[in-house]
Amino acid sequence: MFKTLATWWLLLSVLLAGACSASDISIIPKPQKIEVGEDSYRLDAHTGIVAPDEARSREIASFLRDALHEQTGIVLTRRASAHDITLKIDSSVHGDEAYRLEVTQQHVTISAATDKGLFWGVQTLRQLLPLGKSTSLQIPAVRIEDAPAFAYRGFMLDVGRHFYPVAFIEKQLDLLSYYKINVFHWHLTDDQGWRIQIKRYPKLTDVGAWRTEADGSRYGGFYTQAQIRDVVAYARRRNITVIPEIEMPGHSMAALAAYPELSCTGKPLAVPTTWGVFKDIDCVGDAGTFTFLQNVLDEVIPLFPASYVHIGGDEVPKDRWHDCASCQQLMHAQGLKDEEGLQSYFIQRIQHYLAGKGKTLMGWDEILEGGADRNAIIEIWRGEVEGRKALASGNRIINAGPFYLDSPTAGLGVKKIYATDPRQGYADAPTGLFLGAEAPLWSERATPLNAESKLYPRMLAFAEITWNDGPRDYADFERRLQAQYLVLDARGVNYGAEDQDLATFHLAPGPHGGWLLQATSGLPGLVFHYSTDGSDPTQDSPEFTDTLAIQHAGTLQVTPFRHGRAMDLPTRFTTIDNLAAGKPITYAQPPSPHYSGAANTLDDGLLGSDNFHDGQWVGWEGGDLDASIDLQQPTRLHGIAVDFMQQSGSWVLLPKQVTFYVSSDGQHWSQLYARTLKVDAGDARPLVQRIEFSSPVPISARYVRVKAENYGPLPSDSAGAGHNAWLFTDEIMLH
Repeated sequence: MFKTLATWWLLLSVLLAGACSASDISIIPKPQKIEVGEDSYRLDAHTGIVAPDEARSREIASFLRDALHEQTGIVLTRRASAHDITLKIDSSVHGDEAYRLEVTQQHVTISAATDKGLFWGVQTLRQLLPLGKSTSLQIPAVRIEDAPAFAYRGFMLDVGRHFYPVAFIEKQLDLLSYYKINVFHWHLTDDQGWRIQIKRYPKLTDVGAWRTEADGSRYGGFYTQAQIRDVVAYARRRNITVIPEIEMPGHSMAALAAYPELSCTGKPLAVPTTWGVFKDIDCVGDAGTFTFLQNVLDEVIPLFPASYVHIGGDEVPKDRWHDCASCQQLMHAQGLKDEEGLQSYFIQRIQHYLAGKGKTLMGWDEILEGGADRNAIIEIWRGEVEGRKALASGNRIINAGPFYLDSPTAGLGVKKIYATDPRQGYADAPTGLFLGAEAPLWSERATPLNAESKLYPRMLAFAEITWNDGPRDYADFERRLQAQYLVLDARGVNYGAEDQDLATFHLAPGPHGGWLLQATSGLPGLVFHYSTDGSDPTQDSPEFTDTLAIQHAGTLQVTPFRHGRAMDLPTRFTTIDNLAAGKPITYAQPPSPHYSGAANTLDDGLLGSDNFHDGQWVGWEGGDLDASIDLQQPTRLHGIAVDFMQQSGSWVLLPKQVTFYVSSDGQHWSQLYARTLKVDAGDARPLVQRIEFSSPVPISARYVRVKAENYGPLPSDSAGAGHNAWLFTDEIMLH
């Protein structure tokens, strides 16, 4: 729900009148202790700011002066008076980020032992200001004593899969700082793009920063070192530490495309256009690999004053190392028993190099495989078991797994985040080993267009629980959240819904032919614009609000708009003319209830996307597809086709064999076609493969049967070894 404008102006009039209660204060994150007085402080052009004569304190004072002008329109005087806002360094305030804020009728005083606390006090003061421009305004009298529950309150942005311009990043830094997030984890390299300029290796950005998409377009971008410095400085002024991530030894295809000699095969490679886990990784057996990485780090380290460098270390398939003579030679020379030991060797070698430069290595929890140095900081994404391993080894940890903001809001909404303890599973962690939590946004399906709808308002709930670990009161948080929507609106933020997806769509055969698209909005005020020519919808495209009738097969794209702005990437539907459309279908073995779709999902004339969660894919865990369609009368057929999916990282593999049959009575079947597939269970590239049969002469049949044999148990060298593979199929197409 959203606070109405009338309600907001009522609150504003209360503030201007100088009467305020604790229930009128809408600060996020909630301060640890707050007392509300009866008076108020008048802020106007005669107000000055007094700060210690020290560079950072003067910088904070300048930041506050500019922020007050931006928010209120008031230009503060440069002259001191008895009615000033005073910033004080005070050793009696305990805590590196702690502060005390006192607002009385006569003065505003922010006290802290460090400049970090001083700045957070400034950000809290800003949240006490009423919205709107004015020549003067009243700040409610309060006394706040505050400090964060966790030292590490992070946000990660993946700019490898999709590139985000500097202006977008700086906008997010403004918002993150406003809500007291203190770490920006910048995921700068991945398989699909290398985003940081390295002067010694220009091909990293000439080649590795760009990819050729399926439509032939060139996509990408990178940050110059000057831009990196500017962003780091921008963040520092806002109390945010920027931690770079340079992925190694896996997720390195963009680098290997630029310098293929660093791979184990040395063969030419392309920057991938698809997501997943790729077998080509940094060659641990080649000394040149370490020379390259150390030279890269030598250029990265001076750009980032942070004490930490994140090296990823996750999702590293060892296939190439297993088949590489120099890697095997290194493994034996080092007395390592397997390739997991090689990963440990790799990580520890890089860690030692970073330590020599005064930096602490951070990595995802896979760097524990084979053993990791206890000085490394482990970011936990695979769950409590991995976190417990890290703690048992004496490693410091950051909890990220519960807070993946690329997850659908319907499954990870504001309320669920608010109810999650950042120390989930680690409440008994030894002192000093649990640092805090991080909310990552991976960008396979997040771009500058729709990222904010994934970040907000969920990021506000994350900011709350990582700052204040006191008793939870969701009703109180919800009340404070409503006031923040006006702040987000004022800043032009394309925020999403709280606990449901921004928009959901259901396309089904219409009662009189064609298809009927039903849209459900997660936010009030959404309008859906659509196109049928394959182009992305714009504000000028036709629109509908909840239901759209589609008469002809083709490509339909739908985009939600709000306040004249696109809120998400287009949702694409591909409809086809199918002789099987709407006909009864039966399964010899029922599909998984989680992936069974509607009654006629496999013959509704709608093709699935590349996402097996889209409701159009039907799945069997360990079982076979055996589906029969009753066309209800003898029908002339020219061909049969079926799509199957492979996403081995999710244990989804192509079938071993596919067979097509026809029958006139549903009892006696004639085989039309059979194909045996060579399935590479180690190929992590997402794949949709069509199995198709066509006949030069028509075939008459009433019944059509499709059988597909499941791959079976996953092989021993896969992540899901021993588990049954999933078989996913899409539309059974008859023509």
